[in-house]
Amino acid sequence: MSQGSKVKRALISVSDKTGVVEFAQALVRMGVEIISTGGTAKALSQAGVKVIGIEDVTGFPEMMNGRVKTLHPKIHGGLLALRDNPEHVKAMTDNGITGIDLVCVNLYPFEQTVAKPGCTLEDAIENIDIGGPSMVRSAAKNYKFVAIVTSPCQYDTIVNEMKANGGSVTDATRADLARKAYALTAGYDAAISGWLTKQAGETFPQRVSIAIQRGEELRYGENPHQKAAYYRLARNSGEPCVAHAKQLEGGKQISFNNLMDTNAAFELVKEFDRPAAVVVKHMNPCGCAVDSNIVEAYRKAYCADVVSAFGGILAFNKPVTEELADAIAESYGRWGKALGAGGFFAEVIIAPSFDPAAVELIRTRKRWGKEDVRLLETGPFDRSRIDCSEYDVRGIVGGILLQQRDLVAWEADQIKCVTKRKPTPQEMTDLELAWTVVKHVKSNTIVLAKDSAVVGVGAGQMNRVDSGMLAIRQAKAAAKGACMASDAFFPFPDNVTQAAAAGIVAIVQPGGSKNDQASIDECDKNKMAMVFTGKRHFLH
Repeated sequence: MSQGSKVKRALISVSDKTGVVEFAQALVRMGVEIISTGGTAKALSQAGVKVIGIEDVTGFPEMMNGRVKTLHPKIHGGLLALRDNPEHVKAMTDNGITGIDLVCVNLYPFEQTVAKPGCTLEDAIENIDIGGPSMVRSAAKNYKFVAIVTSPCQYDTIVNEMKANGGSVTDATRADLARKAYALTAGYDAAISGWLTKQAGETFPQRVSIAIQRGEELRYGENPHQKAAYYRLARNSGEPCVAHAKQLEGGKQISFNNLMDTNAAFELVKEFDRPAAVVVKHMNPCGCAVDSNIVEAYRKAYCADVVSAFGGILAFNKPVTEELADAIAESYGRWGKALGAGGFFAEVIIAPSFDPAAVELIRTRKRWGKEDVRLLETGPFDRSRIDCSEYDVRGIVGGILLQQRDLVAWEADQIKCVTKRKPTPQEMTDLELAWTVVKHVKSNTIVLAKDSAVVGVGAGQMNRVDSGMLAIRQAKAAAKGACMASDAFFPFPDNVTQAAAAGIVAIVQPGGSKNDQASIDECDKNKMAMVFTGKRHFLH
């Protein structure tokens, strides 16, 4: 189709019928002949749109419950023929094939089908579209002459362009539609491949295709000179997560670093059943606490490191009430300043839900009101919806690394006490908290917890002793009587010696070093308790 040629014939066959009647009516008013199939033809006919049935074009009835209807030379010949190639034109004439200038197709809802609880194999297979992707690919390959429309959001653009151009679609638009069409079919095939791989129980197949779709372009990446965009997995398992959280009204656009930090905070707070609060700065938790009261959990989490909390991310596993919002605002006010905080603001607050009064307070409270803070609402927690099959993806230049998500936390039945002194019940509670948090801190990692709150974090050091030193220095007097967690085993007893000098009373670590006994002996010498988990939690 040249720049000025008109769309004379369109084929419309859609699963999502949003706006399709109005689209077809607009095409007909511009003199376009409509071919249609099955349910789409019925919907258009009932709306008074004159349609040519697909069987009238092919000479064959739709058959096999609609599995076979558009897979025919008179359809694909009409899509693939090069209108400026004499041989193609002759083949069309000799075989009674009429060109199709526009195809409007969206695909069977495979991803929505398999996301439904109780989806059977038969349901999934029947929602694998064959004819639709075939037409999309044929039309997209021949975009020089054919416009391929794959989404209701494109209808208005096409209609307006045709009105402005004498019934034709411009070269630039057809090329853009083709690019989007191939992205659609690639993502569709990736979703099918991924689901079938999951059904087969194969963790790492020879080829992996991950279907993602762009959410929005970001202001920039980690640094202002880097461009960035935000993509979501096309398949939504229903797991509460940052990717599918709803940003409440107000607040500036969320940034690349905000998303990374918010994900780190939210994945940690999801670990807890009891009311929990997490404060994250630069991908590492600087505060975390649990309590029977979410407001007290927040106060304890914030107090762990008021300096690092400035400009951080707040995550909660319970709704943000007006009382909790008041406590957040007071982080800047009375009790926040008493702790030596020079001020406080949060970049993001993420939680299952927000009471309207809490949103109003956060936005408008005098001396603290932050219209720019992003409020992300995830919906209620449901640990049964955690997607164990989703990959943890890391990028390297020239490739990517895939691994299973680290979903192991505290396994009470696997905990082994290796010292003469056993942990007290409260120490065991604090060991569990420290071990849960250590999993979410960059290695090498030491975390200190006391009275159900983190009091010190040593993150990302090249040796474990320095990590311990940082955690103890942050905890100050709170280190005495605290419990320590290490993300990996102690190759030497130096961390234990350091901990004992600070008054730490119990340690949790994976165990497994050749020198485990030296660390155990050092604990016994200082009347400390030590438990092994048998698992490590490196995070690079």
